[in-house]
Amino acid sequence: MARPLRAFRDLAVRSAGAAGAAVLVLALGGAAVPSAPRPPARSTAPAVLGADISYPQCSAPPPAGAAFGVVGLNHGISTTTNPCLQSQLGWAAGTTGGTAQAKVQLYVNTADPAAPAPARLPAGWPTSGATPYGTCTGHATPACAWQFGWGLAGDDVAERFAPAARAAGLPSAASDYTWWLDVEVANTWQADTTQNRAVLEGMTASFAAQGARVGIYSTAKQWGRIVGSTPSTSPLAALPEWLPGATTAIAAESLCMRRPFTGHGRIVLTQYLSTVDGDYSCGG
Repeated sequence: MARPLRAFRDLAVRSAGAAGAAVLVLALGGAAVPSAPRPPARSTAPAVLGADISYPQCSAPPPAGAAFGVVGLNHGISTTTNPCLQSQLGWAAGTTGGTAQAKVQLYVNTADPAAPAPARLPAGWPTSGATPYGTCTGHATPACAWQFGWGLAGDDVAERFAPAARAAGLPSAASDYTWWLDVEVANTWQADTTQNRAVLEGMTASFAAQGARVGIYSTAKQWGRIVGSTPSTSPLAALPEWLPGATTAIAAESLCMRRPFTGHGRIVLTQYLSTVDGDYSCGG
């Protein structure tokens, strides 16, 4: 997702490790405030460009002139908090608007940290709860994974987001925002794709129970490795999708026509390289 700015370089390529996805970062010189990405030169569409930032941009001025902003809630892993969340939420609230995208959106890290026995279960792993996968009994099972996801999303709202939103003078209810689930191989996942999917389904159910809009950020390759196929009965199957992988705004516009990686969703947002990650609104 959001990457740190690097001075006095034109383009840098970051390997996504096991994901094998290369991300280009355009660097800034000096202390100039980064500007929002320019509209695609060949497009007749209105300016539909936003940006996403998170903890790597804490020490840099946020991009000016963005139409909307997507702010990373966590500090790299799912159980942590972005230390400059409050100020970045304020930046997003001050974006120009005028697109199909809400001005302020969130993305959250996701993970499945519970490996099967004899591995030690992580602190905070649930020990009970009725779920669509049956009853959680405290083991590394889809039922407990679903319960873990439910609790993780609840903590994202109550413990991480709400205090920062109130301090920034913004509504603190989850229902006022879109929440993107960041699904990448850089986070901790298990070989059991059903268990991984259950975590994401639990998070989706938790956000939805609070009236929030939920979407997925991933690629077809990473989604396949982590989740496998997405049954049509899964609540993940028809969620809106945010697709990375472009290096220019024009290329990001063309990504809107890609096939959704769940097979049933719809791509509504795409990401491309700029001074910070730029985002193209597929709906105008």
